[in-house]
Amino acid sequence: MEMTSLHIIKIGGNVIDNSENLHHFLQDFTSLDGYKILVHGGGKVATQLSETLGLEARLVEGRRVTDIETLRVVTMVYGGLINKNIVAQLQRFGNNAIGLTGADGNFIRTKKRPVKTIDYGFVGDIDEKSINPENISRLLETGFTPVFCAITHDGEGQLLNTNADTIASALAVSLAKLYDTTLIYCFEKAGVLHDINDEESIIREIDPALYHELKQQQIIHSGMLPKLDNAFTAIGCGVKSVVIGRSDDLGNIKQQKPFGTRLSNHI
Repeated sequence: MEMTSLHIIKIGGNVIDNSENLHHFLQDFTSLDGYKILVHGGGKVATQLSETLGLEARLVEGRRVTDIETLRVVTMVYGGLINKNIVAQLQRFGNNAIGLTGADGNFIRTKKRPVKTIDYGFVGDIDEKSINPENISRLLETGFTPVFCAITHDGEGQLLNTNADTIASALAVSLAKLYDTTLIYCFEKAGVLHDINDEESIIREIDPALYHELKQQQIIHSGMLPKLDNAFTAIGCGVKSVVIGRSDDLGNIKQQKPFGTRLSNHI
């Protein structure tokens, strides 16, 4: 029996912070066939609001520390302002979206990151039991489009700040058992590039062998490595393919034009 298609798309601050980009992206998102889930991180608003309230952002090794005051701000901004703005715009385009945290419907339950040398505060880590695919599937089958922000819960009443890339990947892996799942990461580049300074040098398809080769040649390095490592882990767990591309170009999928870089086990 053929499985229904499901697109899980993650967007970041570069889309959220630009109202025109967001408008076009959400139109293209709405036009995609099959079931859809949108996952979003935060934008500059959380940082701006923190500064207004006199809260200083603390980063350790490039990762944000979430103390209780920061958690309050990101819950208000991610789960409130950004999430509901996205949902309202999707409704405008005829997409029956429903805005969610991981606590809603017990969809995503995480564990507070243990304190080792660094205390990251109220940060939630995802494991293989975090996602509740049955409950999410029920929502999809009813005709809703879930829009998840980067806030989860621990099942004991505590909200936790959780990495949006990780949420998107975990959703894809968990739902791949039920749907023909494609995971899409939208970011500011047109895809994985041969030359970081040349937007036209997109590598359209990457399989594990080519990935190994590109790493050895140092064509792929630094910030792209964790993204692609996570992508190939997801593919190894049953996700059909992972696509990395620019949010402005999402409409290419509907028009059957090339979009971003597709990562899969087989080319």
